[in-house]
Amino acid sequence: MASSDPAVLTVNAGSSSLRLNLVRGDEVLAGRHTEQSLDPDAAQETVADFLGEVGDLDVAAVGHRLVHGGVAVPAPMVVDDEIVAQVAAREDLAPLHIPPALALVEAVRRCLPDVPHVLCPDTAFHAGLPEYAATYPLPEEWRRRYGLRRYGFHGLSYAWALRRAAELLDRPVHELQMVLTHLGGGCSVCAVREGRSVDTSMGFTPLEGVPMSKRSGSIDPGMLLWLLSGNRLSVSELREGLEHRSGLLGLSDGRSGDTRDLVKAGDPTSELALTVFAHRVSREIAAEATSLARLDALVFTGEIGWDQPEVREAVCDRLGLLGIGRPAIGDPGIDRVVSAADAETAVLVIEPREELQLARETLSVLYPAVGYV
Repeated sequence: MASSDPAVLTVNAGSSSLRLNLVRGDEVLAGRHTEQSLDPDAAQETVADFLGEVGDLDVAAVGHRLVHGGVAVPAPMVVDDEIVAQVAAREDLAPLHIPPALALVEAVRRCLPDVPHVLCPDTAFHAGLPEYAATYPLPEEWRRRYGLRRYGFHGLSYAWALRRAAELLDRPVHELQMVLTHLGGGCSVCAVREGRSVDTSMGFTPLEGVPMSKRSGSIDPGMLLWLLSGNRLSVSELREGLEHRSGLLGLSDGRSGDTRDLVKAGDPTSELALTVFAHRVSREIAAEATSLARLDALVFTGEIGWDQPEVREAVCDRLGLLGIGRPAIGDPGIDRVVSAADAETAVLVIEPREELQLARETLSVLYPAVGYV
């Protein structure tokens, strides 16, 4: 992408945050990050204020991150009312993420009614999962009736990190076999073989897999059934606990869901939380590696993966069986290889740049002949 490319407004609505960026090429011209939940009226005002700030920087298109595309949006596509309605009908697949994302779609469409808007689902990166990796061992009738399958998430982050890893290793993407892990507020692990996602830790919803900041990750379904029986917990109580009071926050007895806070605290409860987290992430990395014929590299991205060396060390210390040694700190602030030059398996640290991948995928839909992705 070049400086002559059209300017794209990227909209990334989290469960309790909003990131707006104006992107041209691989440059962010302007940005705004809000760490709070926004109701639709406030969202529209925030977007309008941001557009007022960028002034005469014409917005040619808008790219919206959609966490769960489901069957309605299997790949990036132009927004229309029918697509919005289809996504809204299944917002219970990702109740923390889809409602705020759709509220932002409507708010930005009102602010910019004359430019194309594109939905870019995180699930698209995993749309080609092999059938054996996408299929749950559940009754076939359930799978057919309810569309139960593994979707995978963090696709925008993985797509960007995959391309950057290939550049850093100076090898074509189609020659590489890697495990990538996105560690942040949400966490997942993904195996990529020759440019294609072949397995990933998240499944039907973004609740499966490794522990996260406040989400539990995978736990014994029998325990959930037990909690729901005998008037122990209601469905709403269980959902709230799994999504808002588990993960690192639950492990640390409510101290924090932020690894930086837990590293600084250094008390036994915080240390246990970090140890459980590192154990579960390393175990999932080893599991994902079984989908590959070899392991060329392990890639860390996401806010924790990018900026928390203590966590990277704790994870890598458990992966000697895969030829992974303790990574060096390296030069912070740049994408880099942090493993030793003679390491059997390269370890890379790559900054999460979902806004740049959003812009690329948006332009790839609108200008397919140009080859933006």
